Amino acid sequence: MMKFYDCATAPSPRRARMVIAEKRVEVETVQIDLRSGEQFSDAFRAVNPRCTVPVLVTETGEALEGNAAIARYLEAVFPDPPLMGTGPVEQARVAEWTWRAEFDGLVAIMEVLRNSSKAMEGRAMPGPDAVPQIPELAERGRARAERFFPVLDARLAAAPWLAGDGFSVADITAFVFVEFAAWVKLKPAEDLTHLHGWLESIRARPSAGM
Repeated sequence: MMKFYDCATAPSPRRARMVIAEKRVEVETVQIDLRSGEQFSDAFRAVNPRCTVPVLVTETGEALEGNAAIARYLEAVFPDPPLMGTGPVEQARVAEWTWRAEFDGLVAIMEVLRNSSKAMEGRAMPGPDAVPQIPELAERGRARAERFFPVLDARLAAAPWLAGDGFSVADITAFVFVEFAAWVKLKPAEDLTHLHGWLESIRARPSAGM
């Protein structure tokens, strides 16, 4: 059985948990307590020297670090249901919107949290190295995230899912961004009706509770 290194309170591994749930894959889950610094332990460094989660260790012992690698592997090994598109255009749209949701969404919120939270003082970047906070990056991240909500709404006015007709990892990535944004008291405006309808559709999926 594959082994999944997780942190139940962190947004990044939630993306992988949702992919695992959508693919209906059984894994052994190992919780890593980020708040206590368990990711910096010798035991976890042996799994991932970058000291980050998520990590998926395959049945052959390959340690796959990060959401891109985990989703790509699971899509190849468990193609049904498809989460990375079923044709050239849809596959390209999945890649496009996953990147946008990461860069304009999750990275922006991470800038806010890591550069403003007292609990993350000296840890403004993930990984083993100490990095000082830059308050201006928190302000920029907040502005980026706020601008991205209407962009998502406009896309969802044109298609039921971000990549088109099929639910994908792009939707998972953007969904986790929107819910993570609430951690820094950012929420989409009520008049973004397409975005709110899409959120409710995903929240009704069993994987959203993972």
